Amino acid sequence: MNKKIALVFIFISAILSSQAQNSDQENDWLGELKGGVRIQKTQKLYNENGLTFDFTSPKMVNNRLHFGLSYVSTRLGSAIGSNAIKQDNFLLGIGYYFRDQKKLQPFTRVNMGYFRADYESAIFDALDNDAFLFSIDVGLSYDFKAPFSASLSTGYNINSGDGLEGPGTLHPVFYQLSIYYTIFK
Repeated sequence: MNKKIALVFIFISAILSSQAQNSDQENDWLGELKGGVRIQKTQKLYNENGLTFDFTSPKMVNNRLHFGLSYVSTRLGSAIGSNAIKQDNFLLGIGYYFRDQKKLQPFTRVNMGYFRADYESAIFDALDNDAFLFSIDVGLSYDFKAPFSASLSTGYNINSGDGLEGPGTLHPVFYQLSIYYTIFK
């Protein structure tokens, strides 16, 4: 499953990167695509790491509106070499960045997606193990002089679970650090 997801992300970035390299002045509307890693910590629970992409264009509110795609999992965090529950988060996000011409940019974002926990034992089949995700987060992004940027945010899952209703490992508060490389600009 993780190999398929990684291949999809690589495929998407390869297509967009080749399109950007073949573009001429008429196609400058494409904007900017960044890809990188996301480190996420759920408060009082797991570390989840994964891949993230961010896209913006001058045609979308002067580079202030950003679209994101992320995959984070305990399979790449707390569950490595431990008996932590393996869980996956697939997210689509829409963010608004303030001060788009500055190096330090505050932002806010709305995320939607899918959560799935793999309890790995049939005795837990009666427990909820998946959920629709809806979260908001706020943070700061910093663009370095090199083709790298980083963002730090804190967020809140609107529909967290307690084990009786919703997955018990879907906690409300999370923190994220994303480090991006500019694939094309």
